[in-house]
Amino acid sequence: MTTRRTRPMPRPPEGTPPPAELARQARAVLADAVRIARWAAVERDRDHGRDATSATERAAAALDLTPAQVRAGWDRARLAGLVELHGDTARPGWRLRAWDRDDSAVLRGWVALFDAWSLVHPAPADVAPAAVAEVVEAVPQVLSLLQLSAGPVPVPALLDLLQQRVAELREERCEVPDGPSPQPLPGPDSLSRLLDWALEGLAAVGALTLGEGQATLTPLGNWAVWVKLEQICVAAQSPAGHIEQSAEDMLRGCARLTPGPARVEYRAWLAARPVGSAVTELLAVARGEDALLRGLAFEALRVVGAPAEAEVRAAAEEVSLRPYALLWLAEYEGADPDEAPDVLTREEATWLWVDTAAAVADHGESALLVRHLESAVQGTVPALLDEVRAVGHPRTVQVLVALAAAHPDPALAKAMRRAAFQVHTGGA
Repeated sequence: MTTRRTRPMPRPPEGTPPPAELARQARAVLADAVRIARWAAVERDRDHGRDATSATERAAAALDLTPAQVRAGWDRARLAGLVELHGDTARPGWRLRAWDRDDSAVLRGWVALFDAWSLVHPAPADVAPAAVAEVVEAVPQVLSLLQLSAGPVPVPALLDLLQQRVAELREERCEVPDGPSPQPLPGPDSLSRLLDWALEGLAAVGALTLGEGQATLTPLGNWAVWVKLEQICVAAQSPAGHIEQSAEDMLRGCARLTPGPARVEYRAWLAARPVGSAVTELLAVARGEDALLRGLAFEALRVVGAPAEAEVRAAAEEVSLRPYALLWLAEYEGADPDEAPDVLTREEATWLWVDTAAAVADHGESALLVRHLESAVQGTVPALLDEVRAVGHPRTVQVLVALAAAHPDPALAKAMRRAAFQVHTGGA
C-alpha cells in the first residue's frame, strides 16, 4: 500500500456535486443503518443474552422502526462497514466512529453498499441462479449507459442493452445458444423481471431513481459509476506535517508516502514523545477496524525496534494482531523479510491476506486489488475462497464483493459473488 505511485486526481464530470454534498446524500441513504449501528454499540455491553429476535424487537421499539426495517438496516450497516461481526459479537466499525466528521469514510461506506446491491435486494426465487449471475455481471454496462445519457433512460432501452450484453457474455464463454443448451438464454419475460430486480436493488441503495417506465442515476450513482470507470477510490487525506498529530492521523498522513519518506515521518513522530506511550498509541490504532492503519502501525513499530518487543509479543495473543505481530517478531529476531511469512500458519496467512485485501478495497485502486489476488498462498481461486470463508475475518463479505466488482474475469467474479453471498447469508 505504501509503494503506489501518486498521480493527479481526475476531475469528476461537470455538474457532479462536491464531496461534502455527496457525503450528505450518502448519510441520508444510510441514516437508518447508522441509527441501528449506534444503538447496537450502546447495547453490546448490556447482557440481554443472545436472542436475535429480542434484539430486533428492542431496536425496533427504541428507534421507532418496524422489525423488518431493523433487519434491513442492520444488513446495510454490515455491508457498509458500520458494524463488524467478530464471532458472536458485533462491534462498531471504524467508519461508524468517523461518520460525522469524515466525508471520505462516508463515501467509502456507501460505495461498499453500492458494490453489494445484489445482496441487499433478494433476487426472484423462481429464476435460475445462473441467469441472476449473468444479469449482475451485465449491470455495469447498464449503469454506463445511464451515466453517458446524463438523464432518464427508458426501461425498454435498458432491456435491449441487457439482452445484448447477456448474449455477448454467453458468446465470450463460447456458450452459443444454437442447438440444445443446458443454460438457454433467459426469455424476454425473465430478463425483464431481472432488470426490474436490478433497478430496484440499485434504487434501494440510492444509486438511481425510478420513474414511469424510466430510470435515472442519482448524483451519488453518477459519481460512483465515474469512480468505477476511472478505477479509483476515495483516498485517505494526507495532511502536511505529522509530528504533533495523533498516531491515527499521522499514519493516515503517511499512507500515500513511499517507505523511505514514511520511515522519516515515523522517526520524527516517535522522537517527539515518550517511546512507551508511542508504542501503546500505535497498538491502539492497530486494534481499530481500518486494516490499512493496522499494517502501517506495525511499520512504525519496526522503526521503534527493541523498546516495542514486550508489547508486540503480548499483541501476538490477539487474533486481529497476531499475523502482524508474528511477522514483526520474526524480523526483529533476524529473519529475512522475504522469509518471515513462513512463521505464519496457513490460517494466519489467509487472515492476513483478507485483512490486506480490506485495506486495498478501502484505500487502493481496483487494479491493485486484482493483483493482490495473485499473492494468496492458495494455488487456486476455489481453494482460496474455501479458506477465506473458513477463516472468519469480519470483512470477508466486503472483500469478496470488492474483488468481484474489480476482477476482469467474469468466471472468477461470478465465483467471488457466489462466495460473498454464501458468507453473507450464512452469517445473517
